[in-house]
Amino acid sequence: MINSDSFQKALHTLEFDKILDMLCSCCRLESGCERIRKTVPLTDGHEILRLLKQTSEAKALLAVKGAPSMSAHISMPDIVSRAEKGAVLTPGELLRVASMLSSASAIKSFGEKANENSMLFPIFSHMLPNKQLDQSITHAIENEDMISDDASDELNSIRRKIRNSGARIRETLSKYTGGAYSTYLQDNIITIRNGRYVVPVKVEYKNEVKGLVHDTSSSGATVFIEPLAVVELNNDIKMLENEEHREIERILTQLSFDVAAYADSLLLDYMNITEMSVIFAKAELSFKLNAAEPKLNLNGYSHFIKARHPLLEKEKVVPIEIMLGGNFDTLVITGPNTGGKTVSIKTFALLAMMAQSGFHIPADEGSEFCVYKDILCDIGDEQSIEQSLSTFSSHMINIISILKRCGEGSLALFDELGAGTDPVEGAALAVSILEYVKRSGAKCLATTHYAELKTYALETDRVENASCEFDINSLKPTYRLIIGTPGRSNAFLISERLGLDTSIIKHAETLIDTSSLRFEKVVEKLEADRIAMEESRRIAEKQRDETGRMHSDALEERDRLIASAQKELERAKTEATRLIKTAKAQSDAIFIELSELKNKSTDDLLKDDLDAKRAAFRDSLRGIEKEIDNRDMPEPDDDYILPRELVKGDKVLVVLGNDKKKHGVVEKVNGDEASVICGSIRMKLKTKALRLVSGLAAAESNAVKRSATSSLRPSVKSEIDLRGLTGEDAWFSTDKYLDDAILGGLNSVTLIHGKGTGALRKAMWDYLKRDSRVASYRMGAYGEGDSGVTVVEFKKKK
Repeated sequence: MINSDSFQKALHTLEFDKILDMLCSCCRLESGCERIRKTVPLTDGHEILRLLKQTSEAKALLAVKGAPSMSAHISMPDIVSRAEKGAVLTPGELLRVASMLSSASAIKSFGEKANENSMLFPIFSHMLPNKQLDQSITHAIENEDMISDDASDELNSIRRKIRNSGARIRETLSKYTGGAYSTYLQDNIITIRNGRYVVPVKVEYKNEVKGLVHDTSSSGATVFIEPLAVVELNNDIKMLENEEHREIERILTQLSFDVAAYADSLLLDYMNITEMSVIFAKAELSFKLNAAEPKLNLNGYSHFIKARHPLLEKEKVVPIEIMLGGNFDTLVITGPNTGGKTVSIKTFALLAMMAQSGFHIPADEGSEFCVYKDILCDIGDEQSIEQSLSTFSSHMINIISILKRCGEGSLALFDELGAGTDPVEGAALAVSILEYVKRSGAKCLATTHYAELKTYALETDRVENASCEFDINSLKPTYRLIIGTPGRSNAFLISERLGLDTSIIKHAETLIDTSSLRFEKVVEKLEADRIAMEESRRIAEKQRDETGRMHSDALEERDRLIASAQKELERAKTEATRLIKTAKAQSDAIFIELSELKNKSTDDLLKDDLDAKRAAFRDSLRGIEKEIDNRDMPEPDDDYILPRELVKGDKVLVVLGNDKKKHGVVEKVNGDEASVICGSIRMKLKTKALRLVSGLAAAESNAVKRSATSSLRPSVKSEIDLRGLTGEDAWFSTDKYLDDAILGGLNSVTLIHGKGTGALRKAMWDYLKRDSRVASYRMGAYGEGDSGVTVVEFKKKK
């Protein structure tokens, strides 16, 4: 973890806190946001990789299943701590514990199929759902202001007595609201004052109703009297309410004790749920930024492809490609003002920070990053009026601090290095600073206008120029970063386009040092050559894409024609086979008749003639069949070339000359000779005398056969959900499912019918006990689904 004043300043300068704000907006838990705000880039490569893989796995889950249900109130550690100290938790606090336990159970189920090698598996596996405590709380507490009647038998009994006493009071007071006393009442209603049932009596009749006065209306026209007839009943209710309060206190105390007993597991769930909320927030931010997981490079090389500053509008930001640490360790970026130089170095550093924090970065797949032990920057206007420091002095204080800390594994950023003072001295100082940073072993990105730094980058090993492209026709920057080419100031050209008198510009050119002017001309030519080369490359890529498309179309057409020809060949062979079978059937009938005729005949000559004709007929049929079988064999061809090298087991056609052909199987291949078995004969032949009949080698053919055989076995789940179905409909689905399960090789399955009234389970059992496929069945055990499922064992095949 990087932690220094200079680095904290870099985090603020590069606006890493705004990235954390974006992440917080994607996080569903306040506890997760609290952790996110403490995020700082890490320096442990293994830990960074773990975080990146977690983000990638969560992103994949988010795309397929969405995010799991999560709840973990930020005060949970305090709630658990209070329970451990013996405090009685409020209903609201207990409900927050139950909500978190419910989330733990949901997350556990969400990740039940996670692979053990998954980076999220440790979190899923360490979730400790406590259904018993969860149900105890939710059964006892309806909401923050209401304890359920069913929280205990004692509470249920007390509240029933309170309701009965209230009913007797209302019955007694109804004599006042509906009888002769009603004329004394302000309204014919029963109300409550100070927790006691009273009636509203007109003040002038207060002596007519014997009882206790509990209140007076604001106007003084009404007094609220508790008649003597209900005083005892009200007292009973008060006593019952005290008992109710004590019972509620006992229930909350017991539940608080249970929370304290499971304090460790509750805190572990809290930490895991909080961590899960942060991971899924990173995944959601990845989708939001159209980001990708970068690769960790262990050789000090970073390369961001089509990198986009995450805080700029996606529709307006121009992607850049920027690298550092490969062929060069220092990159000097030049170009006009507002051309994107500062944004370029900020983008690089900010993406490095995001990657080292386990975030996906807004760059294309294949981007790489290395771990920086420290990130130091001098960016922006640092003028301080309070300290009476000029811009140059403020920058120099920052630079001095950077030079003291930079070293192997550091990243230093300098914006407009050497600006704010005499150009000659500023340029010399800038070159000297870059040289010092280079010697320290740190990586460096610097922006400048000085031509001396462009020259330094051209002449110095492991230092490279880059420029922010400028469209001279529109007088606007394109914000593209071009590595390898220094940028031009374009001051004269821009001034001329804006209308400055040509004579002034020409005079200004004469005032420039000859070597500087010559250097600018060289840069101008390099820029022109680069633009021409990029245009040529664009045209070449377009032609290559067109050629590739034509080649792809040609391959598709070839495959289509081959498939069509193969299909036609198969159809012809099928038709020929059908004709052969028909001919054989007809010939068998004729043979039977001929045999009968032969047996009846006494003429030996006739018998011999019949035998000869029958043999000739069979030879003819065999010839036709052989011709059909040879339809897919290659014809002898002097120019024939084997489509691939022969291997043992290949089926071949042996060309013996005079159009004679024999089938054979390759036994051994040795250079241009092969040993071939034809029937009972083994021959050694040149491979040019062989024609490959089968396009697949024997091993490949067997693999295809095995694949085809295995594909016949269906893939069947080990459970079927029947909830919501009637008995007949459920069995209709189950009957077919059992067949599929047996065919799929399962030994047992689970029928999910739910608990409910038990009618569906009974119906299933009635069918199962008569089913010949079933060896046994039983109710699910604890952890399998209890009485909500039935486990069925199949009979073993003999």
